[in-house]
Amino acid sequence: GVAGDLFSLGVTLYQALEGELPFSPDVPTSVLYDEAPPPLRAGRLAPLLAQLLQRDPALRPAPAQALALVDPPHDTGPAVPLVKAPALVRDRSRPSPEEDVALEGHTSEVRAVAFSPDGSTVASAGDAVDVTPAGGAPERFDLAVIAEGGVFSDQSRKALTHDYRQTAWVGTLTLRGAAPGLAVERFTRDGPLALLPLPPLAGTEPGTTRAALVWCVASGDDPVAPLTDAQRLAVLAHRLPPAAGHPVAISPLKSFALGLNAESSLVDGRVVRIGNAAQTLHPVAGQGLNLGLRDAFLLVDRLAEGRAASDAGVGRLLRTLAFARAPDRWSVIGATDFLARSFTWHAPGLAAARGLGLAALQAVPPLKRALARQMMFGRR
Repeated sequence: GVAGDLFSLGVTLYQALEGELPFSPDVPTSVLYDEAPPPLRAGRLAPLLAQLLQRDPALRPAPAQALALVDPPHDTGPAVPLVKAPALVRDRSRPSPEEDVALEGHTSEVRAVAFSPDGSTVASAGDAVDVTPAGGAPERFDLAVIAEGGVFSDQSRKALTHDYRQTAWVGTLTLRGAAPGLAVERFTRDGPLALLPLPPLAGTEPGTTRAALVWCVASGDDPVAPLTDAQRLAVLAHRLPPAAGHPVAISPLKSFALGLNAESSLVDGRVVRIGNAAQTLHPVAGQGLNLGLRDAFLLVDRLAEGRAASDAGVGRLLRTLAFARAPDRWSVIGATDFLARSFTWHAPGLAAARGLGLAALQAVPPLKRALARQMMFGRR
């Protein structure tokens, strides 16, 4: 969704400006529990980064609020850069992390952060890209990164698309007696039901925890829409395992249509799409954010490697980015699509076969760890 897109954008901007990731790539839970170090080189973008990297999706700004954080004062004029210093990247050949090098051969400026669904104001132009803000004149840049993909129902259709005819009900659940830091996903006959742990808020009642709720059901016969909050809590208490805790409160839920909508490649000339802008997936495996983070990481890594490249060299680097990301992207897209479609298949024995497969995976810890590592870090 939008909150995940904004988080991916924050990670991309942070690494591009700071020369390192805001979270440890070696600790899978870092992104859930660690705070990003305060940026040192972000200039006027520092407040934006702090908001985009909020761990709780509910605390991240809406696109209009994020844009207000970087909108330059009217008396500076639209062409004044937000950050005037050359971008810095980490030189991995040096032993000290404090030693950085500037991008050689390029003057790098962050001139604008624009929120434009589907990239409708972005067009490749040979070795450059023209960006036309709403109501403004086009400007030419060396590279445009589109990280705002939006939600499936609002997107224009891409190269690969499929409507699962399912709805995700999303909100926040308060639980009592939950195992700390436990994420839960149940595969029901209607679709997956998932809880993702959230950090506690100030003044939270002792013994209670918060979790993001994703509740997927068939759109044609939606069992969640007509329920009251009390009825929803009762159904969830019945469907969740005891380790998840007992649901005691539920926020207002928002509904989102679910579908697959993916570009054939991350790269189109000098336009790069990452996260939901490149691939919008069913949340069954929770892989949309992971793919977005890996997209962002490899994009910045490739640009750092090509800091001394010519314009033609930058184009080649972007093509290698698309090639390098393809195996990871398509394996995850394929696996997610298969799982999502399987909930629409009602042939005898299919549900039992799916349950047996998941039980077998649970019973073989090495296999489960290997799968979890691939889901978190991708194909290597």
